[in-house]
Amino acid sequence: MEGVDYLRDERSKAQFDVETMKVAWAGSPEAFLVCDRMAKLVANDPVFEKFSKPMLGRKELFKNTLRKTAHAWKLVNDLHLTEEEAKWLRHYIDEPSYTDLQWEMFVPALEGQGTEEQKKKWVPLAKTMQIIGTYAQTELGHGSNVQGLETTATFDRQSDEFVIHSPTLTSSKWWPGGLAKVTTHAIVYARLIIDGHFYGVHGFIVQLRSLEDHSPLPGITLGDIGMKFGHGTYNTMDNGVARFDRVRIPRDQMLMRVSQVTKEGKYMKSNVPRQLGYATMVSVRQTIVSDASKALSRAVCIATRYSAIRRQFGSRDGGPETQVLDYKTQQSRLFPLVASAFAFRFASDWLKLLYTDVKQRLEVNDFSTLPEVHACTAGFKSLTTAATAEGIEECRKLCGGHGYLISSGLPELFAFYVPACTYEGENVVMLLQVARFLVKTVSDLGNKQPVGTAAYLGRASLLVQKNCVVQTAEDWLNPIAILEAFEARAARMAVGCCQRLAEFKSPEEGFAELSSDLAEASLAHCQVIVVSTFIRRLQQDIPGRGVKQALEVLCNVYALFLLHKHQGDFLATGYLTPKQASLANDQLRTLYSKVRPNAIALVDSFNHTDHYLSSVLGRYDGNVYPKLYEAALKDPLNDSDIADGIHQYVQPILKQKLHSSKL
Repeated sequence: MEGVDYLRDERSKAQFDVETMKVAWAGSPEAFLVCDRMAKLVANDPVFEKFSKPMLGRKELFKNTLRKTAHAWKLVNDLHLTEEEAKWLRHYIDEPSYTDLQWEMFVPALEGQGTEEQKKKWVPLAKTMQIIGTYAQTELGHGSNVQGLETTATFDRQSDEFVIHSPTLTSSKWWPGGLAKVTTHAIVYARLIIDGHFYGVHGFIVQLRSLEDHSPLPGITLGDIGMKFGHGTYNTMDNGVARFDRVRIPRDQMLMRVSQVTKEGKYMKSNVPRQLGYATMVSVRQTIVSDASKALSRAVCIATRYSAIRRQFGSRDGGPETQVLDYKTQQSRLFPLVASAFAFRFASDWLKLLYTDVKQRLEVNDFSTLPEVHACTAGFKSLTTAATAEGIEECRKLCGGHGYLISSGLPELFAFYVPACTYEGENVVMLLQVARFLVKTVSDLGNKQPVGTAAYLGRASLLVQKNCVVQTAEDWLNPIAILEAFEARAARMAVGCCQRLAEFKSPEEGFAELSSDLAEASLAHCQVIVVSTFIRRLQQDIPGRGVKQALEVLCNVYALFLLHKHQGDFLATGYLTPKQASLANDQLRTLYSKVRPNAIALVDSFNHTDHYLSSVLGRYDGNVYPKLYEAALKDPLNDSDIADGIHQYVQPILKQKLHSSKL
């Protein structure tokens, strides 16, 4: 029935104030108001309708996205939206578009790597959309290894120009969003060559298309790289390929904030430290972690609401069957994912503070925290994206067969999110970067005290000897006991790797041989940081009836679930006994019972509109089955009772006339 809240009874069980929890999730009252306003603006605008997307072909999908993007830009100007409001508007439109690269990579690169003169010229053009840019770094043959890029930028002293060239097939720029059909400019990363000498990889502003008729400029070949995983998702965007045949650009279109090439062909480094680029890196990775929490929150919102509506088995005396959400097997798979969404959200909030700190330090040439910051952000990127991709797929399975339907919203969400595991750094490569930091930190313990997120390693000698003192299941509710367990496990794994590395003839040989162990040690280190960040968040003032208590339960669920999942590490390192691991699991089951009455209220706290979720199973009102039936009837295959092709290909089989039919 329309207008009926089928989840009303579930919402009445909430033991905390949902509206205050919404603010805790958003980060502040001001942030909540902005998000809420933009979400409703998009949901109530028919131009941004999403439910017909699965029925569209590739060209229709692309054109539809162009229409939505143009409408969004019109709203930004007509309503005089701030940059923050515009960012959330694009987020809730929920459709990959060429503007993603414009605002997330092209403009930040201009601002971070351009000189004051270059910024004065190019940034206003980009921010007013008089030019549309993309970020062309990845090539057909190289991704994570930036120093292996093959595109060249050779300086021609006579003409005072750079010659941009793709010398091989594998040097073709491959993947940049918007590159195939839309963008007019790109920041192209290429090998700087002066008089035959290589001076590293640098960024160059290259115009790709005529601003008059949008055709590719001479010497530039552009195209789309083809369909991607899923149906809608990134197939709404023209990820492209570009090849350059000796394309000339003015010398002043090399991004020259950190290093310059003079008219005479002299390569010079400015007094601006190259490490300034780390601030942009921290900002990008903070966004990735934040996006992980948002994507995971969508999946768990859908799965939790549907699990409360769905009933299977357990009927007694003809009464109703048991809600799927009441089964412990469902809770043990779903509730840790709810907790993870909150953990990642608070981790991204902490990364925002880290970004501010890094910027301030860099401005006064303080680079002391950069190695730790690089390791932390690389590790967070890997941990959160991998867990989120796995979590979305788990939520699909938690919804049973209906989760496989496009109308559930989960297949498309998975297809949309899973590229995060490889873009901006492949996840295992990211963990190995963390490993190098850990190895250096442990190796320097006698001379240098670690700080920040690695400070616990300063107590490594104690942590490798100390054993867990937990005696009861209730002891696992003590945040000190939880954090020490994670620190001891991570410290022992890091120290163990360093000891084994010392047995090899060369560090690189050892690193290659032990790379799997090092990646696992890095993951353990990153989990220490996420758990400690969650615990610190709970030490702050959190207003609202029952809000802090509900978050404390989720924090414990997150930590003890990880302990259970990785108990092999905790046992193998000798910190825990099997009995203590069993007590942790006992406490985890008790915690699931505490989450259960709050389950629907917790996912309501994400404040997701039905438009944003784009899921029949995750509807706010819980009216799943009638709407699922309606969605099925809208499929084009249901336009007629007898489908096209039946008479031509099926009837001849039924009538035993296949031999004489014209196939």
